[in-house]
Amino acid sequence: MSVSAAMVKELRERTSLGMLECKKALTETGSDIDAAVELLRKSGQAKADKKEGRIAAEGCIVQLISDDGKTAAIVEVNCETDFVANSDEFGEFAALIAQRVIADQPVDVAALEQLAFDASKSIDVRRKEMMAKLGEKLSIRRFQRFESDGGQLDGYMHGVRIGVLVDIAPGNTTLGKDVAMHIAASRPIAISEDDVDQATLAKEKEIFEVQAAESGKPAEIIEKMVAGRMRKFLAEVTLLGQPFVKDPDLSVAKLLDKSNSSVKQFIRFEVGEGIEKKVENFAEEVAAQVAQSK
Repeated sequence: MSVSAAMVKELRERTSLGMLECKKALTETGSDIDAAVELLRKSGQAKADKKEGRIAAEGCIVQLISDDGKTAAIVEVNCETDFVANSDEFGEFAALIAQRVIADQPVDVAALEQLAFDASKSIDVRRKEMMAKLGEKLSIRRFQRFESDGGQLDGYMHGVRIGVLVDIAPGNTTLGKDVAMHIAASRPIAISEDDVDQATLAKEKEIFEVQAAESGKPAEIIEKMVAGRMRKFLAEVTLLGQPFVKDPDLSVAKLLDKSNSSVKQFIRFEVGEGIEKKVENFAEEVAAQVAQSK
């Protein structure tokens, strides 16, 4: 049985793979579409398995906030290049992940990947299909589902690379977006001094003590120097202590006080943060290819 254009079209719709791959699969399976689907899925799985060990440090952040501002999701989905990250298919996949996080409340990435993408496949199967089609490793790195703590959730996106969600009480959309923008730019690690991890405080204090001791000054002076540096550190890394990015003469704490508002919680995602990227040496890569061709 010959392979018709209609068969190729149907197979492409079912697998999202390229025309040539679909035609080849139909030829190998005697134009049996179901068998061709199975063959392509097995092939896609094999291709995806080979790519799982690669580093995927590009990608996008997607956030979704419910209409009532009470529930939100933020997701990071990674790939290997900006070219894939900027594609409509990749963006649509990431957007669907955010929708499923809100609707299904998965406990972790593993649980999320087992949710149904559509009637025929899971999210993980769809991810691997896209890996086979796009030729890159794709990974759902992390997500966070937010429930407002008596306030209103607002967000800010800096392109697709940085996303912020912030919960402000009472709800104030203008203030919420301003604070979210500030968080995107200034990277606070906690809301206030009381929220800073004790291990972080101990580490910074130890560093300051060593630096101050090198001055050779008396112990009581060193103690005051360390205390001063710790105050400066906390002002730099806490949201309330930072100068507001749109008006540096005003701290975020004072900005909130003007509206009798408070920040209940926030989260900031940036694409690839914490991932060690592979440094490519183009000259060495070409030299290696030339050597292999001899």
